[in-house]
Amino acid sequence: MSWNEQSTASSDLITLSNVINGQAVPATTAETVEVIDPRSEQPVALCPLSGQEDVDAAYQAAQEAFASWRLTTPEERQALLLALADAVEAHADELVAAQQRDTGQLAEAIRAEEVLVGASQLRFFAGAARIHSGLASGEYAQGANSQIRREPIGVVGQIVPWNYPLLMLIWKVGPALAAGNTVVLKPSASTPLSATVFARIANEILPPGVFNLILGSGATGRLLSSHPTPALVALTGSVRAGSDLAEQAARNVVRVHLELGGKAPVIVFADADIESAAEGIAAGGLFNAGQDCTAATRVLVEASIAEEFTQALVRHAQALRTGPIPEEEAFYGPLNNERHFKAVSDIVDARPAHAQLLTGGHRVGETGYYYAPTVISGLRQDDDLIQTEVFGPVLTVQEFTSDDEALAMANGVDYALASSIWTADHRRVLRFSRDLDFGCVWVNTHILLVAEMPHGGYKRSGYGKDLSVYGVEDYTRIKHVMSAL
Repeated sequence: MSWNEQSTASSDLITLSNVINGQAVPATTAETVEVIDPRSEQPVALCPLSGQEDVDAAYQAAQEAFASWRLTTPEERQALLLALADAVEAHADELVAAQQRDTGQLAEAIRAEEVLVGASQLRFFAGAARIHSGLASGEYAQGANSQIRREPIGVVGQIVPWNYPLLMLIWKVGPALAAGNTVVLKPSASTPLSATVFARIANEILPPGVFNLILGSGATGRLLSSHPTPALVALTGSVRAGSDLAEQAARNVVRVHLELGGKAPVIVFADADIESAAEGIAAGGLFNAGQDCTAATRVLVEASIAEEFTQALVRHAQALRTGPIPEEEAFYGPLNNERHFKAVSDIVDARPAHAQLLTGGHRVGETGYYYAPTVISGLRQDDDLIQTEVFGPVLTVQEFTSDDEALAMANGVDYALASSIWTADHRRVLRFSRDLDFGCVWVNTHILLVAEMPHGGYKRSGYGKDLSVYGVEDYTRIKHVMSAL
């Protein structure tokens, strides 16, 4: 059956399989968890909770494949990644249908922002495989020549989240394979469907064992991160998950690559184009139901325009609809799962008495995890809604009166992934670009990403870079070779 045809009756649910050494392999454990469509709240598949034997087998396959994969030339790896990109595009309909059943995202958003963008990013990584650079060979000691080798680091374990399942997979797999590593990857147990399709496609192109897929829960992820085989473990996820992974990996002195979320400040000055800023910020905060670590959710606005701007922001947010409505009328779909829906609802419902709920703050419809566009003002810097990553369609508004105060408020959180500034003052742009403590600073825009530029933050947002040549370099190691003359 295709993903469009599968029955949702519990007796008809398929149990998904791992993909190890190029073959679909049932998990050795009998335990499963239901994969729920967040639009209907009905199960659509069963995800196995893979155990130690499964993880061991996947890592063994990756280790064996690495012996030959690491010796492939950049040109050979490029050709295979280009073929993989073409295959992702060719299977776009299947990937979209699969992913929509476990994320509830709008079909056209999956197609445009994950399948097509993901294929484009695979093509970038294919090119990046051929442009490694380093110090020139030379004589740095009398009678000896030195050169630098940039090498793949080995087998890589990777864990990706549920907010953009296919795109986050490509962000991890693309640079790892381009650099000559082999991969064992685990998707979220709530969104494994597009990963299973990708694994099948990839293993029709790549040599067996180069890309392996393990399905399971957080416990399975801990087996991946605590295993002695990988040379690096990469995760995109929560701070708690990242901290746990780093602790597990540290026991084997394994390198870690973490992208752990954000709480992006969006600073709007009085000289900004108010309507344009309000429209862009509403879209940047509500896209994908706010389930984006770079979402424009923490709005800081200069006091002299605060009332006018906030009214415009509320108006634009209310125009971006969600719910069990025709897709062409919706801007975003449901929150991913019941637990997350409750967490978003709880933090909004627990807002302090001094906060003003300007719009939203409630469920939309009777079925599905749809949450209304929400704007809250009157908050203080130490409120949970300011300090905690909500990861939902919730925008907060705070006022400031000076550049220094705006910077202090913007930097006054534990996250440091992305930020934006909205102003016509070039000198202010230069100062804020320097002083904002975030891995990305957008100017008069928000949430745009390109393959050529790095993505990654500081502080509790983690370390390491996705995308760009820096992302590929993160999956390499440096070796010094010195020869006597």
